[in-house]
Order: sequence, then C-alpha cells, then structure tokens
Amino acid sequence: MNEKPITVIGIFAAAWGFIGLLLLLGFAVWRLGTHSIEAFQMPLNWLHWLVFIIFFVFMAYSEGYKGFQKSFSPRFAVRTKYLLRNASVIQLLLAPLFCMSYFHAPKKRVIATFTLTTMIIVFILSFRFVPQPWRGLLDAGVVAGLIWGMIASVLFCIKAFTDDHFSWDAEVLETT
Repeated sequence: MNEKPITVIGIFAAAWGFIGLLLLLGFAVWRLGTHSIEAFQMPLNWLHWLVFIIFFVFMAYSEGYKGFQKSFSPRFAVRTKYLLRNASVIQLLLAPLFCMSYFHAPKKRVIATFTLTTMIIVFILSFRFVPQPWRGLLDAGVVAGLIWGMIASVLFCIKAFTDDHFSWDAEVLETT
C-alpha cells in the first residue's frame, strides 16, 4: 500500500482536532456538572431519585453508548488519523470541526451533524427554563453521556493510531 507521508501540518491538525473535542466536551461536563452538584445539595424525594436514575441510564445508553461509542467516536478517530497524512490549512485551522464531520464529509453526514447540533442547542436552551433540582438531575444524565463519549473517543483514537486493522469509514470527501 502506498500511503502519503505524515506531515508536520498533519500532526498539528490531528492534535488540534483531538484536543479541541476534549476541550469542548470537557467544558460541557464542567458547566453541566456544576448544576448537578447544586441539585444534589437540595432535599430530594423519591420522584426526584426516580427521574434521575431513569434519565441517567437513558442518557448513558443513548448518548454515551449508541451515540458516541457506536457512531461518533470511531468516525471521529479515523477522521483525526486521516489528518496526519492529508491535512490542508483549512482542515488544520478547523480540525475539531473537520473531525466532527462538519465539512469535507458526504452531504448526508453534514446534514446529520448540523441537525444533531441544532437539536442539542435547542435542548440546552430549553433546559435553562427547568428549575432546580430537576435541571441538575437531568444534567447529570447528560454528563454521564458526555464522559462516556470522551472516554470512547480517546480509546477509539488510541485504537485508530495503533491498530493497523482498525477499520471504519472516515466519510471524507476528497478535495482538490
């Protein structure tokens, strides 16, 4: 197989893509985590605990396992690895967005990425109107999914960069 060589711009692009995602998710975990801590400092009844447990499990499964581990994280990892040998200046500057499939991806993937982002923004804005302790209890579920996603993304990146047999469609549209 005749691969392109690893480039300096590619190393910086891959590092920026990887670090950029972790910073984005880490910031969200920190912000939402503060709401969760605040909620658990309030008196909670059985209904609070029931909602917390159900939503926590739901978000860990749907966001963490199904969303990140089974879809986003493997694709993110191979797109990050792709940058090592193929990064352009634009991809370097916008590496986190490239790795998250906001551009240089099939139209269907880009539409799905922007649609999901819009839905997330709507949920974030909607949750602002939910009073404590409910907001913090729901945010705890989101935090669980995000932490799962961070871990899955790190592990898939390790696998993509170290395992020659790791195979996942990067869904990259080649540009000329």
